[in-house]
Amino acid sequence: MKKEDNYLDINRKAWNDKTEVHVNSEFYDTPSFLAGKNTLNDIELPLLGDIKGKKILHLQCHFGQDTISFTRMGAEATGVDLSDKAIEKARELSVQTEAHTRFICSDVYSLHEVLDEQFDIVFTSYGTIGWLPDLEKWAATVSRFLKPGGQFVFAEFHPVVWMFDSNFEKVAYRYFKTEAIIETELGTYADITTPAEYEMITWNHSISEVVNNLISAGLEINLLNEYDYSPYNCFRGTEEFEPGKFRIAHLRNDIPMVYAIKATKK
Repeated sequence: MKKEDNYLDINRKAWNDKTEVHVNSEFYDTPSFLAGKNTLNDIELPLLGDIKGKKILHLQCHFGQDTISFTRMGAEATGVDLSDKAIEKARELSVQTEAHTRFICSDVYSLHEVLDEQFDIVFTSYGTIGWLPDLEKWAATVSRFLKPGGQFVFAEFHPVVWMFDSNFEKVAYRYFKTEAIIETELGTYADITTPAEYEMITWNHSISEVVNNLISAGLEINLLNEYDYSPYNCFRGTEEFEPGKFRIAHLRNDIPMVYAIKATKK
């Protein structure tokens, strides 16, 4: 049995271990969130538009800050994540904020076994699809849970970013998906000083792989944007050139760092 065949258990353990660090990190700033801060960014907010009264399914929601932000904006939100520790924290935050947001512990591919509904919007963002080996199944899941005419809103780190080594000094990985990437990471993007190590299994996915699988699943691409910055300070060697906008300092604005897609189920 190949190690990547056990990717769900390996990655679930990594995210369970990371959750406690993340909840208490400056990166996620849970006190400000509890005080009412909306954690969504200027990239995805215009794509979402007015979500009041809409049903939203948030795939790979981690411990639920964005999902609860949807609820605060007037939506009926459901968050899904494979990490039981993250979902436990999300439910705690839901109670603390009196948001009454629903959270479900499930991996993306198994969600149909525990949820049978359709939504106005399916949403996922920032560091999500790299944990999934099969984007055909991912796109089919997105389509399955969308109402006809429903919209998929997706913001993700650009695959060019994942080609580099962690210091952005050389190209270390292929742009296109090949074999699984099996690594042990010291620290985590939310706190690089934490001494913990996390074994993880990921895959690189090109933009064409993403777009073509969405089209094959019956979605019409309405918009594809690319951005030369990240809204998160989650990489090494960054500079904040404008408030809330980060680039790799020595690469300036030479590479794309994020892309976003809006699509409609036909």
